[in-house]
Amino acid sequence: MDDSEPFAVDTVLAPVDGSDESATTAEYAVAIANRYDASVHVLYILGRGVIRGMDVGTVDETEVADSSRGFLEDIQSIAADGDVPLSTSIDDGFSQTRKTRHPGNVVLDTADDIDADFIVLPREPVTDTASAEVLEKVAEYVLSYASQPVLSV
Repeated sequence: MDDSEPFAVDTVLAPVDGSDESATTAEYAVAIANRYDASVHVLYILGRGVIRGMDVGTVDETEVADSSRGFLEDIQSIAADGDVPLSTSIDDGFSQTRKTRHPGNVVLDTADDIDADFIVLPREPVTDTASAEVLEKVAEYVLSYASQPVLSV
């Protein structure tokens, strides 16, 4: 009997937005990475409201940075507990000047940039929150267009 894996996974990408659903996504990504002796890259996507708020000065950039950093530190603890290497990045999922920029493109571009072999993302629809808009757009687009295997949790 052949014990080889059906495919190799070196890097798992987990797009998150700070919600409980995306924390679950990161936990699944860590579990998959642990199983395949891979690393995880967590991409924190900033939503349209946050981007617009920072652009007009109604959202404090320091608060956004502190919130996202705190969330990513929690994910770092999960990865450390699973003995999984973790890298992170933060990107805006929307642009006021580029109509083609949306969360799905950001995820797929990041997957290409980091050479991700597997993507784990929250199942849509999620909760009725402002961040749900980001995750729903990611799930819908990535499930349709990703060339990597995708697990929607």
